[in-house]
Amino acid sequence: MKRAPISAVFAALLAVSAARAAELPESIRQSGALRLTVNATYAPMAYRDPATNQLVGLDIDLANELAKRLAVKIVWSETPFAELIPSLQTKRADFIISGITDRASRRETADFIDYLTTGPQFFVLTEGAPKEAIDLCGKKVGTTRSTSFPAEIEKWSKQNCEAAGKPAVQYVPGENSIDVRNQLKQGRIDAAVQGSETLPYAQQQEVGKYRVVGEPFSSGYQGIMFRKDDAPLREVITEHLAAVISDGTYKVILDRWGLGMHAVARPMMNAATQ
Repeated sequence: MKRAPISAVFAALLAVSAARAAELPESIRQSGALRLTVNATYAPMAYRDPATNQLVGLDIDLANELAKRLAVKIVWSETPFAELIPSLQTKRADFIISGITDRASRRETADFIDYLTTGPQFFVLTEGAPKEAIDLCGKKVGTTRSTSFPAEIEKWSKQNCEAAGKPAVQYVPGENSIDVRNQLKQGRIDAAVQGSETLPYAQQQEVGKYRVVGEPFSSGYQGIMFRKDDAPLREVITEHLAAVISDGTYKVILDRWGLGMHAVARPMMNAATQ
């Protein structure tokens, strides 16, 4: 069989790439780039590798895979967690994929495409006294102030501590998960709360340092966050995310970060109930 000239093959590849890019909103198609902002303090979702100072993590890998399939590049920027949503609202970011939990309270101006299960979980220093979650009643528990976890801790405390006639958990705010873990190691708090998907990595990095207390005390999803008026981009990303899941690439990425147990069967829009 006669082979097509190399120039014809190259032209065909360009046509395929152009077709993919044409699915995107005009501004992204013209620039050939997605602008994505992350909070790079939330390993293993997004963080800077200490050895290379490169952005790495599950969210980084997943975003890069989506960009590859869309034939665009990613222009990354970093911001504190509290600035993630403002960066989306002010259009500094095209969408947010950075360990952000789908919450009903966040859907007034945004939609979520959920791609990972999550849930807040207590942990302590390995030598710490608390053995069960109920032992944390009356204790100082730290978590990142700008997340949904402070409200989750308060809710858990009312349902468990106050219902049992015990003193309420004393919430202590932190700037990010690194700050909270440092407070724990310095003895300023008795326990801490992070997303269940992050704790295996923390335990792996500081072997023997942390002990999980109980099961996640709530359940939910992490999602890719879009502006409500950006439905075309949301639909394109959802379509390609579904393909990443169905062809097994999603599983490879999750397994790479030890998070296969947090997989979802398909992308879900605004699936969280809380």
